[in-house]
Amino acid sequence: LTAPFPAFSYGLQTQAGAPADPLTRRAPPRPRGHPQVSTAEPPPILPCRRPGPASPRGAPLQPGTAARLPEPRVSADTVLAPLRAALDACRATVQKQVCNDIGRRLTVLEDAWAQGKLSAPVRKRMSLLVQELQQQRWDAADEIHRSLMVDHVNEVSQWMVGVKRLIAERRDLPTGETDSADTETTTETTTETEPGQEEP
Repeated sequence: LTAPFPAFSYGLQTQAGAPADPLTRRAPPRPRGHPQVSTAEPPPILPCRRPGPASPRGAPLQPGTAARLPEPRVSADTVLAPLRAALDACRATVQKQVCNDIGRRLTVLEDAWAQGKLSAPVRKRMSLLVQELQQQRWDAADEIHRSLMVDHVNEVSQWMVGVKRLIAERRDLPTGETDSADTETTTETTTETEPGQEEP
């Protein structure tokens, strides 16, 4: 007869006090309430960035935008008044037809300015052109005129011809007539400022 297989029970071994085999020993239960410890490496800590200034609509501004300041607005009178004064100085020696054509071109410039058809770069360069014209730097004024014709021909083509002709006529004006015109303007200003002055 074949002997039956011996019965094996973990509970009987524990009750009999038999030494526990490391391969058959059960792991102790995990105590409740203790968090599970992870052996994975923690994620890297990224440097904190300060939020930049926001625009009125909430979108972040581009670098350098906050440092930009709005450019001063150029008025039409600061440009047209010196141009018309230069035209008046030319009327004594320049043909009437030429002066009238320049005057019409200046009127077109005034209308385009009033209707907002001129961009900020055009207005700014015209202000610089007038400054050069007043200081009798003809080459610098003509250079600004050329740059406007190249960069903004669609905006200035209808009236820049008159400005160009005015620069040329003002340059050819005799110096003596220019000085006499300035003297008359100064004399009229002095007479209006000091009325009642008697001649000796």
